[in-house]
Amino acid sequence: MKKIVFALTALAVSGVGFAQKKYATFEAKIDNKNGDKIFIIGPNKYKKEISANKEGFFKDTLKVTEGMYRFYDGVENTMLYLKNGYDLKLKMNAKEFDESIVYSGTGAKENNYLAQNALYEEQFNYDEALAAEEATFKTLMENKKKTDLDRLEKAKLDPAFVAAHKKSIEGSLAELQSYYNENLSIKKLNNTVSPTFDYENFKGGKTKLEDLRGKYVYVDVWATWCGPCRAEIPHLKEVEKKYHDKKIEFVSISIDTKKDYDKWKKFVAEKELGGIQLYADNDWNSQFVKEYGISGIPRFILIDPQGKIVNANADRPSSPNLVQVLDELLK
Repeated sequence: MKKIVFALTALAVSGVGFAQKKYATFEAKIDNKNGDKIFIIGPNKYKKEISANKEGFFKDTLKVTEGMYRFYDGVENTMLYLKNGYDLKLKMNAKEFDESIVYSGTGAKENNYLAQNALYEEQFNYDEALAAEEATFKTLMENKKKTDLDRLEKAKLDPAFVAAHKKSIEGSLAELQSYYNENLSIKKLNNTVSPTFDYENFKGGKTKLEDLRGKYVYVDVWATWCGPCRAEIPHLKEVEKKYHDKKIEFVSISIDTKKDYDKWKKFVAEKELGGIQLYADNDWNSQFVKEYGISGIPRFILIDPQGKIVNANADRPSSPNLVQVLDELLK
C-alpha cells in the first residue's frame, strides 16, 4: 500500500462566544469536479449536503459546533476546521485534490494548515514503521509526535484549533500503535501450527483444514457485505487460474451472519466463485477467526503442506507480491 491513512477523530471543541454570527459560510470553487454535490461531515452525526449552483460552484451556510469536520466530494476527502463566524472559501482541482487545495477568508490559515498537513503526512513511511522492530517503532513514534507538535506550535494558529489538532495527533498515533500491536501479534503466528477449521462446503458436506494436507492453502476470510472483499474476487480468480494445476488449494471462508446464509449461497453461485467455498459456523466469533485475531476483512492467510503458517497476514490477490511468493514456494 502506498500509505496508511489514520482517520483524525472529529473533535468538537467548546464554543468561544462568537456573537457576530450563529453560522459559518462555506464556498467551494472546484475545477474538474467529481459531481454536483459535496458533503460536510462532522461530530454528533452532522452531515450537510451542498449542491452546485447554476454557476457551477458550491455555497451554503453551516450551523456548526466548533471542531474538526471532513469535506467529501464523492471520491476523495480532506479535513476541515469549522466554527460559527467563519467565512471560508475553497479553490481546488479535483484531479489533483490535496495538492491543489487553497483556502481564503476567515478560517483560511487553520484550514490551509490542514491541507498542507495532508501532504506532509504522505512523506512519513508508514509501511517502514509498521515493519520495524519494537524498539525502532517506539523511537519512530516518539520522534513523529515531537516533530508534529513542534510544527503545530510554530504555525501560531488559533489556540482552540491547536488544542483540537493536538488531540488529533495523539489519536492518530494511538491508532497507529494499536495497528502495530495487532500486526505484531499476527506475525508471532508465523511458523506455528495453524488453527483448524471444519466448515460447511458450498458444494456439500464439510471441509476441514486437515483434508488439505500435502498442499499449500491460501485462505480468504471475507463476507458478501464487504466491498474490499468483493474487489479482490476478480484478482483471486486470476490467481486461481494461474495455479490451478499446482500444489495449492484456494479456500474462501465466509463470515456472513446466519441471516445472510442464503445471500452467501446465491452470491457464490451467481458470481461463479472458484476454489473451496466455506461458510464459517459463527461469523466473527468462529474459533478459526478468533484464533487468527481477525478484526478486519478481507484477510488472507497462507499455510504450508504440513499445516504450519507461512504468513498469517498474506498478500492480497491484487498484490504482485503474492505471485512472486507463490512462484517461489511452488517452483
